[in-house]
Amino acid sequence: MKLKKIETFANQYIGFVRVTAEDGSQGWGQMSTYNSDITQQVLHRQVAPWMLRVETDDLDDLLDIVTEREHKFPGSYLRRAMAGVDTAIWDLRGKLAGKPVAELLGGSAGTVRAYASSMKRDITPRAEADRLKRLRDQFGFDAFKVRAGAEVGRNRDEWPGRTEEIIPLMRREMGPEAALLIDANSCYSPAKAIEVGRILEGEGFEHYEEPCPYWELEQTKQVTDTLDIAVTGGEQDCDLPTWKRMIDMRAVDIVQPDILYLGGMCRTMRVVRMAEAAGLPVTPHCANLGLVTLFTMHLLRAIPNAGKYLEFSIEGADYYPWQEGLFVASPYAIEDGKARATDAPGWGVEICPEWLAKSTYKVSEIG
Repeated sequence: MKLKKIETFANQYIGFVRVTAEDGSQGWGQMSTYNSDITQQVLHRQVAPWMLRVETDDLDDLLDIVTEREHKFPGSYLRRAMAGVDTAIWDLRGKLAGKPVAELLGGSAGTVRAYASSMKRDITPRAEADRLKRLRDQFGFDAFKVRAGAEVGRNRDEWPGRTEEIIPLMRREMGPEAALLIDANSCYSPAKAIEVGRILEGEGFEHYEEPCPYWELEQTKQVTDTLDIAVTGGEQDCDLPTWKRMIDMRAVDIVQPDILYLGGMCRTMRVVRMAEAAGLPVTPHCANLGLVTLFTMHLLRAIPNAGKYLEFSIEGADYYPWQEGLFVASPYAIEDGKARATDAPGWGVEICPEWLAKSTYKVSEIG
């Protein structure tokens, strides 16, 4: 199967990709969020030229060819652009086969346990606990993630004492049976991360995300080796050799690839296989309600080393105004604490025509 056209529809925050094969069949995917207008330019200049007119059956190898042809640009933007074409091809494949992507990956449609993921640090611990309890009662969540420290905070808290307050409050308010997770977003030195980790262990938290600057794998490993709580990470990493080093040295207990940061489903499956060989579970990062969470639902329904739950952002228009009006019908509904990947072909989602009409359009095509 060869592509004859790659179209993109983007704004600053999010961008969708439509691919058209030589037989006229089409599929939809998404570039990574944030600065998607820049990623759109990268896609047409540095990805599309290598993916038109060539066979896409071995998509994994084709993405390697893109990487090799653009070897002077090994960073995040290239991967974010590659992800848009990769995920669109998976949708096209699913539609041609009449199967959901989860089934193409070796799994099936169905439900995935979700955790309610807070993105906020500018919220008081009391207000955070109160809104999570409301979501628990309304949607049946039994797992919850909050934020520690300040983002890349050099050991600073969002305000003094916030972290020390929210950890015991979450356990007290959510109850002894709740699964509690926390994300430090690269805040701490190893010594401070271990100090906070001991508090987390005392309150029965089970997931301690990105405690140290994510690029300092040796620092993270020091925390992992010292603490009993599961240390997790990897969301920012888009370089496969870095992933191999992270897994080989067991810098984390749980790996967290982001499908769109990493470069798409094929490259994410490589990380999944590395982790499986090392006996590590995969709990991907998917921190918004663009398509990345839907992609992750299909992935978790298919892989043998899926983690305990799906990250599910609880933030709405006040935090992510760009999420509004993306889809004809939202693919996201939580019932009894679970999301559902449907058995519709491909991703089973339709992008809203009104949103597309307001976006910036670009096309690369044969001729």
